[in-house]
Amino acid sequence: MLPPAEPTRRWPSRLTTRLRVRLARLTSGPGPRQRWRRSLQLRVVATTTLLSLLAVAVAGAYLAGRISDQLFDSRRDQALTEARRGALDAQTRFDQFTASNTYEVQLQAQTLLGQLEGVGLDRDRTVLLLQLPRTDPSVSIGTALSSATDGPSTVPDALRAAVRRNGTTQQYQSISVIDAEGRVRPWLAVGSLVKVPISGDYELYFLFDLSREQATLDAVQRTLLVGAFVLVMLVGGVTAAVVHQVVQPVRAAAAVASRMGDGHLGDRMEVKGEDDLARLAASFNAMAASLEQQITELEQLGTLQQRFVSDVSHELRTPLTTIRMAGEVIHDAREDFPPAVSRSAELLYTQLDRFEDLLADLLEISRYDAGAAALDAERVDVALLVRRVVEAAAPLAERRGSDLVVRVHPALTADDDGAGGCTAEVDRRRVERILRNLVVNAIEHGEGQPVEIDVAVDAVAVAVRVRDHGVGLSPTDAARVFDRFWRADLARARTTGGTGLGLAISREDALLHGGRLEVSGRPGQGATFLLTLPRDREAQLGAGSPLALRPLLQITAVNGV
Repeated sequence: MLPPAEPTRRWPSRLTTRLRVRLARLTSGPGPRQRWRRSLQLRVVATTTLLSLLAVAVAGAYLAGRISDQLFDSRRDQALTEARRGALDAQTRFDQFTASNTYEVQLQAQTLLGQLEGVGLDRDRTVLLLQLPRTDPSVSIGTALSSATDGPSTVPDALRAAVRRNGTTQQYQSISVIDAEGRVRPWLAVGSLVKVPISGDYELYFLFDLSREQATLDAVQRTLLVGAFVLVMLVGGVTAAVVHQVVQPVRAAAAVASRMGDGHLGDRMEVKGEDDLARLAASFNAMAASLEQQITELEQLGTLQQRFVSDVSHELRTPLTTIRMAGEVIHDAREDFPPAVSRSAELLYTQLDRFEDLLADLLEISRYDAGAAALDAERVDVALLVRRVVEAAAPLAERRGSDLVVRVHPALTADDDGAGGCTAEVDRRRVERILRNLVVNAIEHGEGQPVEIDVAVDAVAVAVRVRDHGVGLSPTDAARVFDRFWRADLARARTTGGTGLGLAISREDALLHGGRLEVSGRPGQGATFLLTLPRDREAQLGAGSPLALRPLLQITAVNGV
């Protein structure tokens, strides 16, 4: 029989939810580089802490070095004094030896070394008696005699050579010795020559253990390290607190400015105290109040202007209708008038058409300004709209001597369901008006050169590019080409009877669809307009487009009209 299965462990739903929320915040929050660039407080605290750490490290290294030097110098001077006193005592005792052979001298010398080593707390040194090189073996009392078995038994050759050169003058050198436990212990070796009865000159060394001084130095360094860490943390904390007091009003000002940008013009900063930051907050509030008043006045003025334009446009329709009827009567009877009056009747009739178009455009602009424009969307083939606009503009192009070339790119014209055509869900009337404005504008400024119209589509958007090879646009002109009633050349007449609002309305129509209308050009090399619209009303248009704003010099025609 199988054992019962272990029950599955499940975390409580609340804990799981909290963990997921925190994980989402961590993964979706700004990265270290973004936080460093965005947070003034973080940069100031980090910079101050690093500089404080550097300063404390330099000061700590200097203090540790000075303390180490002072400890060593003090111990060295004490060791030299003790070694000098011990060498004189040893020489006096050697002179008092009564031994008659080398064996007795060796025994007395070994006893003397033990006495020179010290007893009790003073036993912090080892005494060595080393034989000189090339000593006669018959008078030798041993190559090396030591006062202890656990201390150093040798000294560096450089020190021994210096002792032999300088005789009774003291010589010293710091050495390191590895003890039985594998630890490295510092020692100070002080040596000089002494005369041993029967055997002659020997090297006498006092080796002082510096472990206590090293332990003291280690304790001081640990204290300095801990103190430096605590000091740096305190500096960082104090800096963070001080910077927070300075940055907090700035953050509050940024938050208020952001809310004001979102339309909350009544938001203000909180003023606390009478210091510089309080005066900054008061000045900011005064500036915000002034801006609110000016923006309110501008909004009221804009509303009045929009209402005035709308009211005037509506009010002018009735007299315009009357004038239109009278003008038609006069225009129909123009053949009975003298030539000058007949010409005047034709001009009146033509300008009435332009006046009527201007009123229609003004009404359309007023609808956009009032936010009352709405789409009557349906799925249509944009390529068919392009051909219809081109056919309507063909007589004008023929009069201006421009050829209209339409290219529909087949590689991008398949819908998701496999059907052909550049279909999109758009307002047929508004898109046709955009295309008509672009084509007529290209013909008017094309200087009799060909006008190229390219149509393409992808899974998200449909694009129409209209390019002429005429006078072109400078960068300054391109930035203002969609302004109302703007013309690049003020002396240039509107030969096609435009109202000056066509491109402005075209851009508003494109934005109403959730698309965009772009322009590019160079003086003397023509201009290019690119209309990009989403294929579905709910789709979000990305930064790309099925067509490039700046086309290649040569594009193979696929479908021409």
